[in-house]
This record gives sequence, C-alpha cells and structure tokens, in this order.
Amino acid sequence: MTSPAKAQTGEPDETTGGKLKRKITGPLLFLFILGDVLGAGIYALMGVLAGDVGGALWAPLLLALLLALLTAGSYAELVTKYPKAGGAAVFAERAFGRPVVSFLVGFCMLAAGVTSAAGLSLAFAGDYLTTFIDVPAVPAAIVFLALIGCLNARGISESVKSNVVMTVIELTGLLIVVIAVSLMVGDGRGDLGRVTEFPEGATPALAILSGAIVAYYSFVGFETSANVAEEIRNPSKVYPTALFGALITAGVLYALVGVASAVALPAEDLAKSSGPLLDVVAAADVGVPDWVFSAIALVAVANGALLTMIMASRLTYGMAEHGLLPSVLGRVLPKRRTPWTAIIATTAVAMVLSLLGDLSTLAETVVLLLLVVFISTNIAVLVLRRDPVDHPHFRVWTGVPVLGVASCVLLLTQQTAKVWLFAAILIAVGAVLYLAARAATRR
Repeated sequence: MTSPAKAQTGEPDETTGGKLKRKITGPLLFLFILGDVLGAGIYALMGVLAGDVGGALWAPLLLALLLALLTAGSYAELVTKYPKAGGAAVFAERAFGRPVVSFLVGFCMLAAGVTSAAGLSLAFAGDYLTTFIDVPAVPAAIVFLALIGCLNARGISESVKSNVVMTVIELTGLLIVVIAVSLMVGDGRGDLGRVTEFPEGATPALAILSGAIVAYYSFVGFETSANVAEEIRNPSKVYPTALFGALITAGVLYALVGVASAVALPAEDLAKSSGPLLDVVAAADVGVPDWVFSAIALVAVANGALLTMIMASRLTYGMAEHGLLPSVLGRVLPKRRTPWTAIIATTAVAMVLSLLGDLSTLAETVVLLLLVVFISTNIAVLVLRRDPVDHPHFRVWTGVPVLGVASCVLLLTQQTAKVWLFAAILIAVGAVLYLAARAATRR
C-alpha cells in the first residue's frame, strides 16, 4: 500500500528547530500510538460485541482494523509531508484554503479530544476506582484531570515515558486474558466451537458490519499521533512504521482476546457483563485476583486520558500557530517548551464536560466527530498531491483515501439522531467561536 515519494532535495534537519522539542523516537512513538489505540475500550467492548456477533468476536475486530488502516494511510502521507503540530486542521487549511473549513475540522478534532477525556475521567472515577477507595465520582474526575494536566505540562518526554509504563501494563492485562484461557483450554475446559457461532437468526455479514461499527471505536486513537508530529524525531522515516505497526499489533491482540472471550464464556453471559474481561479471567480460574484487573483498567483509562489531552493541547497550540485560534493559546513554557496555555484551556473544558455525566452520549459523539475529521483528511491527501515538498515523505496508493472516505460515510449512516443532534450543537458552538475570533481580529 506504500511507496516513498522523493523530492529533489534532502530531508530537512528534524532534530532541531521549531518551538517544541523533538523528543519522541520511533519506539516511543510506536508505544504512544499503541497505548492510545488500546485505551480503555477493549476492557468493556467484548460484551457489546457479543450481542451483535455472538461468539465470532474476532471478525468485526479484524474488519474494523482494515477500515482504520485506510484512513491511517492518509495520515501517514500527510504527517510525513507536513510534520507540524495541528494535525487534521493544518491539512484542511492547506488543502481547502478556507479558514472556516480549517477551523471547523480542527474544532471537531478538539471537541472529540476534550469530550473523550471527560468521558475517560468519569470512567476512571467509577466502579474500578471504588474497588480501592469510595469517593464521589465528579470530584474524583476533576482531580484526575488536574493531575493529567500537570503531567502534560511537565513535558512531552515525561508524558510519553509514562505512556511506555502504562502501555506495558495494558498489554499485560490483555495477555493475561489470552494466557489464562489458553491454560483453561489445556485443562479441557471452554468451548472452541463458540468462535464461529452467530446469534440465532442473524445474517453473518450484517452482524459483522454492525459489530465493526462498535469495534471501530477501539482503533480511532491513532489520530492523536498526528498532533505531536512536531515533537517526533525524523517523522518521515519513523512515523509510517510506528503507525501501521501499532494498529496491526492492536488488531491482532484484539482478535486473540475476542477468541479467548468466546471460548471462556457463552455470548449471552458476555453480553450481560459490564466487566467482560474480568469475568473471562474469573471463568478461566487460574488464580488471578479480581483486584488486579481493576488496577489494570484504571491504568488503561489514565493512559488514554493522558494521550488524549496531549493531542488536544497540541492541536490547540497548532491551530493558534496558524491563526485559527487566539495567539495566546500558542504560548510555550520557556524551559519546558510545552504549550502551557493550551494545556490549561483544554483541561478546563474537559473538567466542565465531565460535569455532564452522560458517558454514553459523550463516547458516541466522539466517534461521529472523528469520522467527520477522517473524511476531511482522506479528501485532503488527494487535493494536496498538487503541492510538492522539498523532503522525502510517505505516499499512499490513491485508492486508499477514496476507500477511506467511503468507509467513514458508511459508519456515519449508523449513528443515531440523538448523537447527530449533540454533535451539531457542538459544531454550531465552534462556528460561533470562529466568527467571534474573526471579528476580534478585524477590530
């Protein structure tokens, strides 16, 4: 699916220059993307998927991986072509040349980020936390976001190194599921036949598509990496490998966890559970304490929130640098060289959203907003083929972004009217902010 595009001159020095430090190496970037893709969703996903596809949990996960790889191809080309903070908003600005379009694309991404962080803060403050300490959910969510903001402001190097530790813990939790069920099968327990069973009366193809729409949420975290492009060392060389490697690693691991879940428990039991992987490990009965999975889930949620807030603050900074948001949001700490005003602003907004307390609507709205962003990015990669750059960059096959647009439109058709309305309200707020900013600029 790839071929390198070379320009007449060599690649610019990407280890120096710019206002942000280039501290993210290839391995750190791989773990950054993998940690954000894995996130917290997979720990609750299997129960929802079981209601759609029965025991064939692996099938929608692999289909969702293929759909995500389409849009990832477009990101790989644009990030290596324009390695600057700002991500989809910068791509839209270059491709369409209309500030209002660039602003709304960036605002959709920004709204998705802070909304996701708000939802993750509520998830962190929920049942998993009460396993260890019984505290009110909303105050705990606010304190959690404040701590995430402090780590974000301390520096990108500290943030991504923290992500390494948390990603390893997330991986360990999922590997425990796979290994525990493997031992279960070795003891002659479990039912391998369930991995090909669909719900009674369901059409397999339609069931897999329905499940893929749910599973797609587990892969959308990769777009976060586009907003730290200005902090990646040699992005043209390391970004595509890290991006595709992380997505494929997550997809394979998800499929293995799906198979293990179906073997350990019937689909109806998984569908009724709010902590399906905890139930799977308990069914395997290999001596793993229940509190271990609560701790792992908390780490997964914290890691997802950290990476999401890194994205949101860098996106805000990038939009400010390009004149799409007030210039005050582009200020950087002199020594840390982190965008402190953007971090404060995005953290404050996430705190306000966490007060809403509607986790379901927040999560579904994140998906819809990101699909709009993905459509813009897939179109932008085709438009910007007319814009040569003076350094080597990744080039994706032309059919990939076309298929990426089609896949996003397909997934958009499955969203409910309530989610469309909520997203429309957020976008309308963004439009008002843009008009106000333009008026202030003219004055």
